[in-house]
Amino acid sequence: MNSTIELPLTSVTSSTRASRVASIDIFRGLTMTLMIFVNELAAVKGLPWWNYHAPAKVDAMTYVDMVFPAFLFILGMTIPIALEHRIRKNPSLPALSLHVILRTIALIVLGLILANAEVGSRSLMGIDPMLWTILALIGAVLYWNVYSRSERHKTLFRILRFSGLVLMVAMFAIFRRAMPDGHAAWISTSYPEILGLLGYTYFAVSILYIATRRWRWAPLAWFIAMTALCVASTAKWIPFPGHIPLYVWPFGNGAMASIALAGVVTSGIFVDSRSLRPTTLRQKSIAAISFGGITLLGGWLLTPLGISKIRATPTWCLYSIGCSVLLFTLLYWVCDVRRAVRWAAFTRPAGENTLLTYLLPDFYFFIASACGFTYFAEHANSGFAGVLRCMIFTALILALAALLTKWKLRLQI
Repeated sequence: MNSTIELPLTSVTSSTRASRVASIDIFRGLTMTLMIFVNELAAVKGLPWWNYHAPAKVDAMTYVDMVFPAFLFILGMTIPIALEHRIRKNPSLPALSLHVILRTIALIVLGLILANAEVGSRSLMGIDPMLWTILALIGAVLYWNVYSRSERHKTLFRILRFSGLVLMVAMFAIFRRAMPDGHAAWISTSYPEILGLLGYTYFAVSILYIATRRWRWAPLAWFIAMTALCVASTAKWIPFPGHIPLYVWPFGNGAMASIALAGVVTSGIFVDSRSLRPTTLRQKSIAAISFGGITLLGGWLLTPLGISKIRATPTWCLYSIGCSVLLFTLLYWVCDVRRAVRWAAFTRPAGENTLLTYLLPDFYFFIASACGFTYFAEHANSGFAGVLRCMIFTALILALAALLTKWKLRLQI
């Protein structure tokens, strides 16, 4: 018996064009640029409150609280494009499922490296935690780098990839952290960092999409279901989502999955004609603006449940979704309809080589910490001078990402 299960292929119009939608890369690049800036800005003192994350006990959200949802939203937008592309190449359900699982594991592994970077014990590991993190990340870069297909250096590339895998495994094997009671413990999985959260959400939304991809209204139905789960969990009508780890229940309380599924719905409006079937620019715009407006209205109606990123309330989700949908609609008109993309050239490396760009500030931080470089922690860390430093730092990271991309260093999982 043939063990390959064939997925039913559905025609996807403009499939080649869909994978080259300029507004998607630009949206992702802008989000990455803002993330680098606000992460650096978090250490700057003396700025207005709206330049930082809103505290957990305060019913409020700032533009900083909308950066992570924007990542989830664009992740959701790319899921149908990427999975449909793989299905057209190989309509095997086991192969597609394996791809989703491996990609999920890769994101979680990277997230666990970053999440455990500062909790490792030098005395238990025999190595400085900062150096441990740098070596683990170097292993990740070597393993997930996109190498040339040239036969001339094929053996060298295999050695580099294998070396990266061995280095990562070795770093995980030696990792130890000290518990409050004095006992040694291994990797902490309580918080998998942003990359790990993206990984779990990617897995949750992908399995929903694969299972129901033949039904064009399924993404919208799943979005409503995840929003309802978030409402029920926040209102404490159901207690279970908050007590089950993500590796058992990757949907969490529905918040992250709902944002990513909103991205799937938006992708259906602009890219995949199977979903909501708008054909003209006017129809696409009306559908997207209506969807964005309804989510904003829904967020306003649910404000009695609180507004908080840290508590992952439905209002935070829906406000973030509405803003992301409306912003992407504007970007689609500017970048894909009007073909005006030069203004966003600075975001290109961040949009096209996102994972590497994401890791570069971490490399800087861990290398600086390992070397004892603390100048910027003590200077230019308040007021306008601090903001200017963060802007320069962001520009330098983007420039370095562009240079490394030009040198064929590109990460892909």
